[in-house]
Amino acid sequence: MGKVVLVTGVARQLGGRFVRRIQRDPDVDRVVAVDAVPPEHHLGGADFVQADIRQPTVARILAEHGVDTVVHMDVTATALGGRGGGRGSVKETNVIGTMQLLGACQKSPTVKRLVVKSSTSVYGSAPKDPAVFTETTPPKSLPSGGFAKDTVEVEGYVRGFARRRPDVAVCVLRFANILGPAADSPLAEYFSLPVLPTVFGYDPRLQFVHEDDAVEVLRLASHEPRRGTLNSGTFNIAGDGQLLLSQCSRRLGRPTVPMFLPAVTWVGSALRTLGATDFSPEQIRLLTHGRVVATRQMRETLGFEPKYTTAETFADFVRSRGPGLLPPGALARAVDRIAALPLAGGHPSAN
Repeated sequence: MGKVVLVTGVARQLGGRFVRRIQRDPDVDRVVAVDAVPPEHHLGGADFVQADIRQPTVARILAEHGVDTVVHMDVTATALGGRGGGRGSVKETNVIGTMQLLGACQKSPTVKRLVVKSSTSVYGSAPKDPAVFTETTPPKSLPSGGFAKDTVEVEGYVRGFARRRPDVAVCVLRFANILGPAADSPLAEYFSLPVLPTVFGYDPRLQFVHEDDAVEVLRLASHEPRRGTLNSGTFNIAGDGQLLLSQCSRRLGRPTVPMFLPAVTWVGSALRTLGATDFSPEQIRLLTHGRVVATRQMRETLGFEPKYTTAETFADFVRSRGPGLLPPGALARAVDRIAALPLAGGHPSAN
C-alpha cells in the first residue's frame, strides 16, 4: 500500500503546486489537502478537507485517512489574499496551528514522517551577524516579533515533538526567500514596487530559492532517504551564490530611493496602511543587514541540488514582472559610470 500524505496550507500557490507534484510519485497512494479556505487552484486528485489547523479537528483527519506523512506548509508571513484576518490571525495559524498539528501527530500511531516548511528568518538580521549562517549558528539576537519570531517558536515546538516521538522522522527545511513567477511573499511585493526604498549606507546580501526547487526539496524530504542520504534534521535551503540589493534593483530596472532608517520605517508603515506591501520591521532589517546561509548540509546530507542559483532565480522572477521604469542595461551602465567618477574635489589618481 502506498503512502498517505497530508499537506497543510494548500490554498497558497506553493502548497497547491506541491500537492499536484507529490501525487505523481509512484509510492504515494493518496494526498489529503488541508486548509481553512478553499483553494482557487486545482489540486488534482487530492482529497481536499476544509479545516482550520488551529482546531483539534486535525486529529480526526489524521485518524480517518490513516496519514503516515505530514508536510506542514502553513507557516507563512502574511494572510492569504487579505482573507483570514491580519497579523494576529497569521500568528495564531503559525504557532497555535502548529501546536495543534503536532499534538495530533503525537497521538497518531500511523504518522511516521513530518516535514516542516520553516525559514532562514530564524537567524534574524543584525549588524554583528556572521558572514554565513550554518544550521547550528545561534543568532546574535533572537527575532523580537513578526514572522521571524513565529518561526523560532514553531521550530521550538517541533524539537519538542521530535523528543517525544523519536520514532517519527522529522525534517525542518529553512528556506531562503522563495521567488519565482508565482511568488506572493512580502519580498516579492517589495520588488514589485515601481521605486524601491532602501536604507541609506547599506547594500545587503540576499539569497533566493526558486519555487520549483522549493517544491522539489519538499517532495524529497517527504520520502524515505536515498542511499547515503538522511532526510531528517534541519537544513538550510537556498540557491548558490548571492546578490546585493543594488544588483537586484538594476536587474529589475527599478530605481532605488536611499533613505535614513527612520524614514524607511515610516515609509514601511505607510505602505502597510495602504496595503501596497507588508513592509514589516523584520523585512526592513533584512534590507538593511541582509542574510546569507550555508547549504552544505542540504547537498551532502539531504542529497538535494537546486536547479536554480540565486541569480537565476531572480532572473526568472524579473521576467515574470515585466520591464521596470528604466531599462536594466541602461540603468546598470549609468550606475557604473557614476561609481567610477572621482570623489568631489579629488583627483582621479586618488581613487
